[in-house]
Parts: sequence; structure tokens; C-alpha cells
Amino acid sequence: MELRLLATFEKVAEVLSFTRAAAELGYAQSSVTSQVKALESSLGTELFERLGGRIRLTEAGERLLPYARRMAELAEEARASVAAGEPAGTITIGTMESLTTYRLPPLLEYVHHRHPAVRLALRPTLGDATRQALRQGTYDLGFLMEAETEHEGLETEVLAPEPLALVAAPDHPLAGRTDLVSAELAGAGLIGTEPGCAYRDLFEAELSAGAGSPPEFLEFGTIEASKRAVASGLGIALLPRIAVQEELASGALVALGWEAPFTLFTQLAWRRGKRLPAHVRLFVEQARRLARE
Repeated sequence: MELRLLATFEKVAEVLSFTRAAAELGYAQSSVTSQVKALESSLGTELFERLGGRIRLTEAGERLLPYARRMAELAEEARASVAAGEPAGTITIGTMESLTTYRLPPLLEYVHHRHPAVRLALRPTLGDATRQALRQGTYDLGFLMEAETEHEGLETEVLAPEPLALVAAPDHPLAGRTDLVSAELAGAGLIGTEPGCAYRDLFEAELSAGAGSPPEFLEFGTIEASKRAVASGLGIALLPRIAVQEELASGALVALGWEAPFTLFTQLAWRRGKRLPAHVRLFVEQARRLARE
């Protein structure tokens, strides 16, 4: 089995499309099809079922996939162990908007300037999707912001607790109150990012427990849009404190007197048992160092 054929098979299995796999690998679609057929021929079995315009893995394909991933990882490790000089390679990283925008720039800048042969490919996904992609081997690393720090099938490095702030416009009726309780918040107009974001989901669960029914959120999708909506007086929002520190310092927003009854932790994760190549280990070490600092 050639590594090139296994890499093509792994990409097709990841995206379940010969056309997409060809585009991502930079091959003609006919090349991808012929490589998969060559691998099937060498193994004496079909790896994909063709269902009209769709494909899916056969049982043999499902069994081969973890071996293909391990062989690719071992090949990368072998290259790194004998290569001299600067670490090199691509790191595919799943992360969320708040971390990409407000936590990661110093780390990304450091790696980019100190190790230009290391290419970083950031993929915007939330917790569940990031964890699934790590287990499947689609991502090398993933940044999470979760209350839980143990995740099935993953190795997790807890970098730091992530403080939250409940923010409002300075003239909001709740501004200046120091004794707010959760039951008072549901009727204050709630601004939220999309469901699946850990702090949004935990906040919603907390308010639901007090009110007996799910509260209604105006969903603005991104943190920046949510901050603008809050500053315009449309409601209040629970956001990572680092994402609103400039607005709090300037007075554009104020922090309300309510403390979240849960704690989130920024974490770096990868698939359990995965041998991290040298350039990925370098990234993890720098993430640890910056977290300590």
C-alpha cells in the first residue's frame, strides 16, 4: 500500500466526495478515482459504496481508515525525526471566534515569525464539531472553551480559566445593580451568539432553571455583532471578559452585578494516542508557555 494512495483514501473518507477531495488535494477528479481504485485493487475489496451521487465507506473502508491515519502520522513522525533544521509542516486547528480574535494572536504571531516553515490552517468550529473533527483526524489540534475538561477520546491541556462578564449599555435599567439574581435576567432582553457556544448554552440552562422555560435570545451570530447590539440598548449578553475589556474600559459597555455560577476553561486538545509531529509539539509548547505568562 502506497502512502500516497492511503492519503487520498483518507481525504475522500473525510469529505465523502471525490470532487471535494480532488479540490483539496490539488488533483484532477479522475486521479483521485484511479488512486482509490488502485488501492481497492491492491486490497482486493471495495472501500466505498457508490449511492447515486453520494458515497459512503464500506465495512472494509471503516476498518482501513484508522490504519491509514496511523500510517500517515508515523510517516510524518519519521520525516520529523530525521529532518534537520527548522520544524516544518501544516497544523490544522479548530477554534472558535472568541479565542481566535482575542486569545490566539500572540501565539499565532510568534509561530508565524519564529517558525515560517510551519503553516497554520485555522478552522472556525464550536465545541462539539471541534471534538468530532479531532477524533476523526480532520484537525491536528483544537481549542475549546468548556466547563468540562475531560473529553472522550481526546488528550486535553487546560490552559487557563476563562472569565465571563454579563454586559449591558451604560443606561440599561439593570446597570448599577449589585444584587442581581438569575431570575431577573430573562426579561431583560438577551443577546446571544449561536447555540452550541458553551457559555451561551450554560447561560440559557441557568436562566431556564430559574424561569421554568427556555428564555428567548436575539441571536447575532458573532461576538462583534452581539457587542454592537448590546451597546445599542437591545439587551444584555454574557461574553468572555477578554472580548469586552476594551468596551468596559472606554465605558461603551458596563459589567452587570451578576456572577456566572459556572466556570469555563480554555483548553487545547488532540486525539488520544496521536503521536504529535515536531512542528505540532512546538505549537503546543508555545501555547503552554504563553498561557503561563
